[in-house]
Amino acid sequence: MDEQEPLRGFTVGVTAERKAEEIAAVFRRRGAEVRLGAALRTVPLPEDGELAAATDAVLAAPVDRVVAITGVGFRGWIEAAAQRGVGDRLLAHLRSAEVLARGAKARGAVRGAGLTEGWTADSEESAEVLDHLLTDGVAGQRIAVQVHGEPMHGFRDALTAAGAEVVPVPVYRWTDPADLAPLDAVIDAAIAGSVHALPFTSAAASANVLGRADRTGRGEELRRAVRDRVLVACVGPVTAAPWADEGLPHVVPPRSRTAALVKLVVDELPARYPLQR
Repeated sequence: MDEQEPLRGFTVGVTAERKAEEIAAVFRRRGAEVRLGAALRTVPLPEDGELAAATDAVLAAPVDRVVAITGVGFRGWIEAAAQRGVGDRLLAHLRSAEVLARGAKARGAVRGAGLTEGWTADSEESAEVLDHLLTDGVAGQRIAVQVHGEPMHGFRDALTAAGAEVVPVPVYRWTDPADLAPLDAVIDAAIAGSVHALPFTSAAASANVLGRADRTGRGEELRRAVRDRVLVACVGPVTAAPWADEGLPHVVPPRSRTAALVKLVVDELPARYPLQR
């Protein structure tokens, strides 16, 4: 194996939306060819619609805890509140609550807003945040949860079942990319065997790759390729859930970091598929 370019001879399909070029550059430095095909698009919610209603709901009564799931989402919430003229009021309201962050980026957004986090998930996984809350106890508490592009029903339902009042704050949603051709090309290449690895950094991207393949009549072909030859690597268990739920093979790094995901692909791909060079 070429120690400088261990992925020479392999092609990696990058389906991330944010930081796609940055992730692609890391794989290229390791010798891989890269095919780009974003699996989703982030669409901000209108500031005067669902997000405004959620902010008003948070402000309607004291909050015991606030959960910041993503850095971009938490910043977007505070910025939207400021544009509506309730930013200072919202920050003052949140200062009386314990703020929990799902990882370093969310923590940075919390601090950037002038708030102080009380706890951060080391794994950067929502599951760790939920476990922490349930272990600590949430009965009788009012908890504001800044949700990401998915509604996080399971997370919210678990808190409600434990006795909490949950106020979801949706800042953006995920939808299909405006141009589906690059994603379709990545799926076709994986089916044909010319893309050897599919790394994923979000559960939404995992789900939408499978969903897009199903909607276009290529679902079984893609699943067969993943079972036979395509390495699916996911940054963490939540990202891997759409593959795990179907019993499809995948690998997850010991730490939920993009750098660890890249290292996993570098280690696994040449070892598993030496004849694809």
